[in-house]
Amino acid sequence: MSYAARSVDGVEVIPLRDAVGPMGGELKQAPSEILTGGSPGDWAGLSPDEWVLHFRCYLLRGRTGRTVLVDTGVGATDSPASTWAPVPGTLLGELARVGVAPGDVDTVVLTHLHSDHAGGAVVDGVPAFPNARHVIQRAEVEWVGSGGPNPILERVLRPLTGMVDAVDGEAEVIPGVRAILAPGHTPGHQVVEIGRLTLTGDLVLHPVQLANPAIRYAHDEDPDRAAATRQALLRRLRAEGGLIGTAHFPEPFTEILVEQGD
Repeated sequence: MSYAARSVDGVEVIPLRDAVGPMGGELKQAPSEILTGGSPGDWAGLSPDEWVLHFRCYLLRGRTGRTVLVDTGVGATDSPASTWAPVPGTLLGELARVGVAPGDVDTVVLTHLHSDHAGGAVVDGVPAFPNARHVIQRAEVEWVGSGGPNPILERVLRPLTGMVDAVDGEAEVIPGVRAILAPGHTPGHQVVEIGRLTLTGDLVLHPVQLANPAIRYAHDEDPDRAAATRQALLRRLRAEGGLIGTAHFPEPFTEILVEQGD
């Protein structure tokens, strides 16, 4: 299955389907122990498709022809995500389908360093995208490096030594594309903005969080901060009429309609 691309402010945005797998039993209860803080009404009308976890990356083709890959998916059969995610991911095949070789990628933006978003950055111990700078928030790099040896540090960050562009808060990736700190899911979680489109990473994990942005996700490092960040983003998008591109929803793009006043 392939998704239709969108053009936003002169940037082509191509969703890439890396993997698909059913959510675990603990997530298939509504409400669940994993997504908490909502009311029964928040869960009304959810379709069966919304209990299937999609793993999605995005390719951006800029106005000057430069390419940006947002997230690198679950990775190969031996990646850090292999203990729980449906590996191997198909990211490299998806890129080939749209005519992009790994060496063609100019920049990789990692929204955060969880294994299903960063697991495909390194293959067989070497960087999968050898000519790309890897944009990561400095707070994220420091967080992963502060906890002692761990799979992401040893198998993703260390092989990327010399290729990481650690940014603080907000950074222009290419003209028209910005990486912006959006903490809570992890300390250095970031989103990517292209005009009215925001690629949300795991800031918006499940469609129920559109009905109620205060719903917490148990695997957020700081659920309260994640909820506050999510509420602020969605409040702004609802004021302006925005569009989000998500990592795990059934479909890649979701319109955020302008809220009508009384």
